[in-house]
Amino acid sequence: MQNVSRNTIDSQPIAEEACALLGTGRQTTLFTSRAPGFGLAEAYQVTAAIRRLRESRGERVVGRKIGFTNRTIWAEYSVHAPIWGYMYDSTVHELPGDVEVSLKDFAEPRIEPEIVFGLRAPPEPDMDAQALIGCIGWVAHGFEIVQSIFPNWSFLAADTVAAFGLHGGLWIGPRHSLAEKPLEWERALTRFEIDLFRNGALADHGRAANVLDGPVFALGHLVRLLATDHDNPPLAAGEIVTTGTLTRAFPMTPGDVWSTRLTGITLESARLQAR
Repeated sequence: MQNVSRNTIDSQPIAEEACALLGTGRQTTLFTSRAPGFGLAEAYQVTAAIRRLRESRGERVVGRKIGFTNRTIWAEYSVHAPIWGYMYDSTVHELPGDVEVSLKDFAEPRIEPEIVFGLRAPPEPDMDAQALIGCIGWVAHGFEIVQSIFPNWSFLAADTVAAFGLHGGLWIGPRHSLAEKPLEWERALTRFEIDLFRNGALADHGRAANVLDGPVFALGHLVRLLATDHDNPPLAAGEIVTTGTLTRAFPMTPGDVWSTRLTGITLESARLQAR
């Protein structure tokens, strides 16, 4: 990609470069260092271009991931607001009681325990938490594996957006309907806590409030963000949304076994082994 000015940034070569790295484990230099003026607006144009490229080769969008919703990690990454990226049928998987995941195709993979929603109706930007709950068909707990196509996880926010929102893959545990007891789910989704374990040892403790005060509020933030996006569509019924890491994101190495324990919410623990 050549150095270009703000008014002449072409999203297509950036999208092609990013897509060429998928599944290779290879990395590249920052887009922001090579394209003066490359900011979030330009990055989301790249997001749309990447979607077109991936759909042209047979992949199908199934939802969105929200990143950097956890305020406790903003200083670590020098990113101070949430971002989002598409998820595809090639990157979203079910999480049985035990699963092994190969790390060979990811660049500097890290693991994130998250809350995942399945939408039964499209949410609107002016909805409060109760109205948003009414748009959610099911809730689950799972793991997202994130990756960085930039060495040492060093980047600006626009770089992360253009790099798939850092999305590598999502593994979703058992799904629970919110149709019954929606008020109980609404309360639980703001109050629950979680422990993340690596090989049986506690790695970190998190809570719902870490994620923009709760996963439902993270969903609302995404809805409002998309309302001002001229290059990407709003959320639709049937989409899957994963709402951001509840703990710090931890580097993964082959042989590690990652597991969780949740309290204050009726969601199953998750377990994943890296190889």
